[in-house]
Amino acid sequence: MSQLLDNVCSELQRLPGVGRRTALRLAMHILKMEPQCADSLSSSITRFRHDIRYCMSCNNLSDSDICPICSDMRRDRSTICVVEQVQDLMSIENTGQYRGLYHVLGGVISPMQGIGPSDLKIELLADKLLTGEVKEVIIAISTSVEGETTLFYLLNRLKSFPDVKISTIARGIGFGDELEYVDELTITHALRNRREVER
Repeated sequence: MSQLLDNVCSELQRLPGVGRRTALRLAMHILKMEPQCADSLSSSITRFRHDIRYCMSCNNLSDSDICPICSDMRRDRSTICVVEQVQDLMSIENTGQYRGLYHVLGGVISPMQGIGPSDLKIELLADKLLTGEVKEVIIAISTSVEGETTLFYLLNRLKSFPDVKISTIARGIGFGDELEYVDELTITHALRNRREVER
C-alpha cells in the first residue's frame, strides 16, 4: 500500500467510529474529489480546529466570545437548560420547542475517568444564577450512572439558590420500547414522572 494512503487512513482512524475499512473508503473518496474540494475540506477542518471558541457565558461552540444563542435578546433569559455536551444542545435546538438559554457542562462526573466537579463548568453556571435573572434551571443530562451522579451533585450545589426552580426533563420509557426489556432505573423514572390521562 502507498505510504501516503496508509498515513491518511491512520489519521482517519483516529476519528470515533472509523475503523480500517471505513478509513480506506473515506481516503479513496477524498482521492476522487476535485483537488479544490479536497483543499476546501482540509482548510475547513484546520480553521475549525484553530479558530473555534467556547462561549464565555454558556460554554457552547462559537466563532466569537459570545455564541449566537446567548446574544439573541429574543430568547427567554429567565430559563437555562443544562446539558452535558454541545451535541445535546443542538438536539434540543432542533426540536424548536425551547426558547431559553443553555449551559454546557462539558461532560459528566466520572471518577473512573478522573472527571470531577471541578473539571466541569458548574461554577460558571452558579455565577450566572448570582445575577438573580434566572428563575428556572432545567437539567437535561443522560440517565447513565455518571449522569445521575452529576444530577445529584448539581441538585446539592444549586440548593444555595432557593429562589430558582430546578427541574429535569421527563425520563422514562421511550415510544416503542417493550416493558420487559426496560431496565429498573428507567421504569422507576417512568413511574415517578407519570401523568394523568385525559378522559
